[in-house]
Amino acid sequence: MSTSSVSKGCFVFKPSAPKKKKNSSLGLEDYFIPGCEGAENSHVRFRLFDDLWMKITTDTEAVQDELNRQILDSLLDFTRKCSSTRQHSNWASQMRASEIPTAALMLGVNVPDHDMTFQSLSDLLQQSVTPHVASVQAKECGALKHLMKRVLERLMGAAVTVEDEDDVEEAEQNSTPLHKSVHCSLSTLCDWYITKTKKSNTSTPGKKRGSPIKDEQQQPPVVIIFKDLEAFNPRVLQDFILICSRYIEHLPLLLIFGIATSPSTIQHMLPHSVSSLLCIELFQSLSCTQHLATVIDKLILTPEFPFKLNGKVMQVLISIFLYHDFSVRNFIKGVQLALQEHFHSQPLSVLCCQKKEALLNVTQLSHGDLERIRQLPSFRRFVEKQESEERMTLLKNDAHLKQVCQQLIKDLHKYHKNYYPVLRCLHTLTSSLPRYPLGKQIRELHLTCLEKNVWETEDYQSAMKLLKMLAKDELITLLQRCAEIVGTVKSKRMKRALVQLEDLLTKLKQLDTAFTETATGADDILTSPVKDLQKKTDLFQLQKALLEMNESRRSKKLSPFELLRNEALELIDSLVTAHLSPPEAQTLYEVCYYSSSANVRRHLNATPRTSIQAALSSPFYYLQNESLKAEDGTVSNAAPDICIAYKLHLECGRLINLYDWLEEP
Repeated sequence: MSTSSVSKGCFVFKPSAPKKKKNSSLGLEDYFIPGCEGAENSHVRFRLFDDLWMKITTDTEAVQDELNRQILDSLLDFTRKCSSTRQHSNWASQMRASEIPTAALMLGVNVPDHDMTFQSLSDLLQQSVTPHVASVQAKECGALKHLMKRVLERLMGAAVTVEDEDDVEEAEQNSTPLHKSVHCSLSTLCDWYITKTKKSNTSTPGKKRGSPIKDEQQQPPVVIIFKDLEAFNPRVLQDFILICSRYIEHLPLLLIFGIATSPSTIQHMLPHSVSSLLCIELFQSLSCTQHLATVIDKLILTPEFPFKLNGKVMQVLISIFLYHDFSVRNFIKGVQLALQEHFHSQPLSVLCCQKKEALLNVTQLSHGDLERIRQLPSFRRFVEKQESEERMTLLKNDAHLKQVCQQLIKDLHKYHKNYYPVLRCLHTLTSSLPRYPLGKQIRELHLTCLEKNVWETEDYQSAMKLLKMLAKDELITLLQRCAEIVGTVKSKRMKRALVQLEDLLTKLKQLDTAFTETATGADDILTSPVKDLQKKTDLFQLQKALLEMNESRRSKKLSPFELLRNEALELIDSLVTAHLSPPEAQTLYEVCYYSSSANVRRHLNATPRTSIQAALSSPFYYLQNESLKAEDGTVSNAAPDICIAYKLHLECGRLINLYDWLEEP
């Protein structure tokens, strides 16, 4: 349509329907490969990265389910017990049934982890107890009508009408209404529940009634979960409980409060007139530090997981956990971020996999990958230790380098296979010592071993001195634990260590009590000069007696138990010295260890103020627009107004001239 014949006018054109573009959805690999270092093997690295990512996800979910199993089972028993209480006719049960059963679930301050726990709880309740489960959060229940609406919608699966017009429009615009709109009240829910239970009863007419279990199945409880109790408006919560108490005889309600702080929260939010309507039972989950210890034990301190974190990255992740959110879920996200960065930025991460696959990938390395290996600091140190002919061969012969790399990969996997059992043995021996010289948690000892030779530290020396004071029973118990740890590892060095430990345990158990009596008598003889010191007042005689005591202690023969104890500690010390060296001492450790702690801190522990100041001072840094480039200290005239205002604010403070702002070059 042309408008050239009309000099002046206003025309409206109906836009034509846009052409549908072909659905070209991009996969994860399409986002991973662009910008990837060493693009020739990027597909293999993405496959390895994806496999390890899925392994982290499945393993952590299994650990989470295992840790929450006890408290979830207790909650399931509580709901079944509350449901069966309504079937009894004695006076105590009737009085208890007039109250609303309430479970106070103490989850701790690690709020990001609560969603996974509540999801597991909701699934288990729907599978084994009741299909009527509704979960609500404070951010969607600012008023009583909103709380009632959310509860009814999630229990009945229908759009709910409320009094205000805005809420009516919101209900009408709901994209997933399953049934026609219903009135927002608990009487509606009560009628719906009676209809539901009647349908379930009439659907099985041939079965006999009267069994409490069958009655419980035919009248399942209605469970309402408050995920974040502290965030709810106390007045809204009070009114909701008062309304629910009026329907408790006809509607088997059960409330679950998710509490992050302490049980006293219920007393602070609910007055006695309201809390007396609840029959509260407290449930305590494991602490988040115990969750973290289990996740580190299953995911990081194992040779089965080839990807590793160096000491600085581990320290950053643990510091964020301890000083920011106590979230195990965010800790796992940090590990996954490091995993992604490692496989994206390190071309040699193609060797970060299980041993068989890694040995196969070594044979497929290109000349460029072999040159990257020659540039690794750990490989340079390895080359410097070789003879001159071997050096030249390693630097020029690719085939020979591949053979050497295969042996180095085997040594690296052998190092990890022996490192973790020895680490656990040392932690078993030292975790119960006074003042915990090597740390109370195994992660503390692991961080020390990642950074330096642990056997050269003062804490290790003090720990060994304390171990030399262990009694016979304590030493036998600790050595038995070490034997159990070592016995699970299938390596030649650990098998030899197991034989030595079992031999020591046999000798310790066979010690005759006569040796102990002899040692006691010797101690009495040696300590006899101490009793005589009180009778002597001459300084010369006192000095002479002390010198005699010192000489007698030096010449004292060790008892058989002390000899065995020293032998056991020497064995542990030899294992520590041989297998707990830092990973930086291993050749080709760079293929498995991620070491960029600055990237992890920048992504996970961001500083918003610094980022905002950088964006206002230099908008080109984020927008990447060529017109925004400017010299240091100046702002381009194409910069956003807020950047110009920020520059003038830095120069003039409150006295910003509007004319200067608008005329900024």
